[in-house]
Amino acid sequence: MFDDTYLTIEEKSQGLYKEKGSKFISFAFPVRDMEEIKDIIKDIKKEYFDARHHCYAYILGQDKSIFRMNDDGEPSSTGGKPIYGQLLSKDLTNVLVVVIRYFGGVKLGVGGLIQAYKLAALDALDNAMIIERTVDEVYGISFNYSLMNDVMRVMKENDLKQINHRFEIDCYMEFVIRKSFSIKVIDSLSKIEGIGIVFLRVE
Repeated sequence: MFDDTYLTIEEKSQGLYKEKGSKFISFAFPVRDMEEIKDIIKDIKKEYFDARHHCYAYILGQDKSIFRMNDDGEPSSTGGKPIYGQLLSKDLTNVLVVVIRYFGGVKLGVGGLIQAYKLAALDALDNAMIIERTVDEVYGISFNYSLMNDVMRVMKENDLKQINHRFEIDCYMEFVIRKSFSIKVIDSLSKIEGIGIVFLRVE
């Protein structure tokens, strides 16, 4: 059975970890796509231009299939990977975590770096509001105005969220439905003769 819920964070959060003079400032962001991630990283590097490193990791998609880790000049797998590990441990997706390091003059070693980036990322995520979201599908339907009552009855019975509707002689409407309920609703709509249904996207 496909699990149609996932965990993410509600809004931006911040954390901090200090070790031997080095300061690790961490941020967690809810994100939807690659463009948003690129813009956030660009803004952070601009704001914290004097920091030595800006390591990050993110996971995207309800199936967590899109992910990346970046060490930004730190020894391989000491920055991005421990950040990514914290995202996995909390079972999160559609989240970006960036950890900014200000070097304190004392080298931490590979083990020390891994621990520092891990704990900085963890602090930001511990300070975040973790929420459960449903995997929703968006469909478009087209129909003649004479079928309006039949269509709206199905919408009302299933408490469907309507978006982008156009009610003229030839009507068009988009609606959002939780994935696990979609087969039942599409079946109900398909029984209305003269209606056209098209799948648009997953949200």
